[in-house]
Amino acid sequence: MIDVLVVEDDFMVARIHRGFVDSVEGFRVVGTANCGEQALTAVAELEPDLVLLDLYLPDIFGLDVVPRLRTAGHDCDVMVISAAREAEAVRRAVRQGVVDYLLKPFDAEELKDRLERYSARRGDLCAGTVSGQADVDRALGRVAAPTVAPTLPKGMSVETSELVERALRAVDGTLSAAECAERVGISRVSARRYLEHLTVTGRAAVSLRYGHAGRPERRYHWHGG
Repeated sequence: MIDVLVVEDDFMVARIHRGFVDSVEGFRVVGTANCGEQALTAVAELEPDLVLLDLYLPDIFGLDVVPRLRTAGHDCDVMVISAAREAEAVRRAVRQGVVDYLLKPFDAEELKDRLERYSARRGDLCAGTVSGQADVDRALGRVAAPTVAPTLPKGMSVETSELVERALRAVDGTLSAAECAERVGISRVSARRYLEHLTVTGRAAVSLRYGHAGRPERRYHWHGG
């Protein structure tokens, strides 16, 4: 079991992230902190294996927490979860040895994928020695990303894909699967499948809209050329 500390200043977001983590097999949240000082205290008390670290904390910038953890002798891993898109923040995170950097907003599946990859890399280093370069590359996260096939997945048509793409490109802002389905004249499930395919191939981007209750709504906007 991998113990996780969630560091997030928004208590509602922290609760959502806690639910996301607890739903992933092999992971459990052992505590939360809403500022940098609380994070340092919580790591000392709870000794988590992994810290999910927001950067925009009310007292100190999140990346300033990492060197203080190391100075105090804590060897927990750190995964940044933040809306910070500044290149310098990403470079600092890399220099400080964070295991991953996930941009907000994201959904449960995106975090689940990151956590499972982290768990696999962690498992590669459980033995006293590595068996070869492949193990080292996996531990450093240097596994090549899978290439996206140029053809549509089975059951999807070029004609419908073009209609969905046209609807997405025409909208000024974002579009939900339900809104896309109404514009194109297909089911919401089919619309979401085509929209997700556009996202996977890099021609669309997805954001999450959080409401007062229930699951966040996935909204899409055109991202291609």
